[in-house]
Order: sequence, then structure tokens, then C-alpha cells
Amino acid sequence: MQRIVMTALLAGALAGLAVFVLHMWQTTPLILHAEVFESGEAAAPNAATQEHQQAVDFTRHAYSLLADVITAIGFSFLLVGAMAISGRHIDWQNGIVWGLCGFAALFIAPALGSPPELPGMVAAELGERQAWWLGTAMFASVALALIFFAPGALSKALAALLLIAPHAYGAPHPVMEAGNVPAELAAQFAVTSLVVNGLFWMVLGGLAGYFYDRFEPA
Repeated sequence: MQRIVMTALLAGALAGLAVFVLHMWQTTPLILHAEVFESGEAAAPNAATQEHQQAVDFTRHAYSLLADVITAIGFSFLLVGAMAISGRHIDWQNGIVWGLCGFAALFIAPALGSPPELPGMVAAELGERQAWWLGTAMFASVALALIFFAPGALSKALAALLLIAPHAYGAPHPVMEAGNVPAELAAQFAVTSLVVNGLFWMVLGGLAGYFYDRFEPA
């Protein structure tokens, strides 16, 4: 248990710091840009406004850092727990493969039906989207476990059904209407989120594999 906890905390904290840097570099500027379209107005460029905005930005970035680290630690516990249950030897190299599986189950599979959204974009009700995301991620996780750990054609067929089922049911979508965010900005955000999340899961998987191997009892 100590091995799992130490691995998950260290890998999650470091990966959370890494993804925070990626967010600040790539996705946060896109979100701030979209918020201008959402509000429909820009602040007057005076000293008082700039000073207030700097204070707001510092608080916002601090909360973003905290959220990224906590989220990464949570995902790390899921990943390391799965590694422990598998009973297989784990190092940083196959840890990256585990991370890519997490990326496929928790980002790619849900994003195929409900891609990342910017502020100001028209979206379905939040509770419906969260429920669909959770179901899709669970189905994809079980499907990947069947593909890699369960022999036989029947298990592979069941895995395929699990991957298809949430999309056959359909992700929740709002009544189609124009939003405030330009389509080009939304597309750029979706692609950037894909790259950032992929890098995050590779880093998390590699770190989890490294620490899990390092903390192996003698």
C-alpha cells in the first residue's frame, strides 16, 4: 500500500506541475481569448483596470495550478492502482504505454462524442455531459482491460461492443444554434487539448512506472 501511495503522490504531483505549464503555454491563452467573445466587451486599458486584472490573473492561475495537481494525483491513483492489480512488472517504458491507455480511455473515447469546449460555446446540460463522460470512460477502461488481459475472441468482441455502445447511444448535445466563439478558435482548442492531454498521460505513465519500479520491495 505504501508503494502505491508514494508512487501515485509523486507521479501525480510532478505530472500536475508539467500539465499546468502546458496549460499556461497552450490552452489558457485560447480560453482567455474565448472569454472576450463570451463577454462581448473588452476592459478599458487604464492603470486601475490593469492592476485589478493582474490580481485576478494571479488568483486564477494559483487555483489552476492547484486543480491541475489535485486532478493529476487523482488520475495517478487510478493508474497506479490498475498497475498494482495487473500484477505485472512495471517500469518507465511500459508505464508510458499504461499512460497512453489512460489517455485513450479517459480523453480520446469521451472526446469522440463530446469534444473539449471553450467558454461561450453552446453545450448540453452539464450533468448530462458528466454522466455520459463517466459512462464512456468506464466502458473504455473495461474494454482496454479485456483487450490486453483477457484471452479469446469473445472478450475482444465484448470490448468492441463496450467501445461502441456509448457512441451508439449518443452524447448529449444542445439544440444547434450559433455560439459566440469562432469555429477556428474552437477547432484550435480541441486540437491543442488533444496534444496537451496526450503529453500529460505519457508523462504521468512514465513517472508512475519509474516510481513504481523504484519503490518495489527488495
